[in-house]
Amino acid sequence: MKSVNRPYFHESISQIISKKDKLEITNWTETMEGINEELQYLIQLEKRLLGNPSMHQRLLVIQRENQLRLGTLYRYEQTMVNAIECDTMECDAYYLNTHEKNRDGYMAHIKSYSQIKLLLLSKILERFNRKPQ
Repeated sequence: MKSVNRPYFHESISQIISKKDKLEITNWTETMEGINEELQYLIQLEKRLLGNPSMHQRLLVIQRENQLRLGTLYRYEQTMVNAIECDTMECDAYYLNTHEKNRDGYMAHIKSYSQIKLLLLSKILERFNRKPQ
């Protein structure tokens, strides 16, 4: 996580908000890059330890969603330069709504990823905790 310089009193509210939003987007993308790495390991674990086609497919779907959402966030990050140039309420509202939409999508994706990850780990433990017959 990158640190940010604290706002100074000479900065405008829009500059402060822009810095906050930029930092938040950076944190989102760093988290999702980490998820990409984790998914590579989780897919291999599933393949080697479970061999469950349904679980494998679910992991591939979440991996694809992660890559698509990451691309969306990278593109969004590039448009943030334009947000500081807003001079109307409509423009400000557009960027605020876009940011909130990206935040909601990110949070939903993190929740989905966490659920599939926990499901996979529980299936692995379940398989290896069985008592021999």
